[in-house]
Amino acid sequence: MGLFRLLFWLALIIAVVWLCRRLLQAKPKKRQKKHLTKPQPMVRCVHCGVHIPQEKALPHGERWFCCQDHLQKSLNSER
Repeated sequence: MGLFRLLFWLALIIAVVWLCRRLLQAKPKKRQKKHLTKPQPMVRCVHCGVHIPQEKALPHGERWFCCQDHLQKSLNSER
């Protein structure tokens, strides 16, 4: 009977410690709203065809380029 009591109290202490640790841990907030940005207009580089956000593209007339190198290559090929 003494061994049963000892095992019972040991199991109870372990359960209480486990429960306390679980409750004291920082709970992650469920279903946090992520900061979503509005969709940006995309343009296609005339030289390589890559689509990039319009705000990062380099305009030349009505054409768009993904980098300065492609803009220069296009200008050089027009000459």
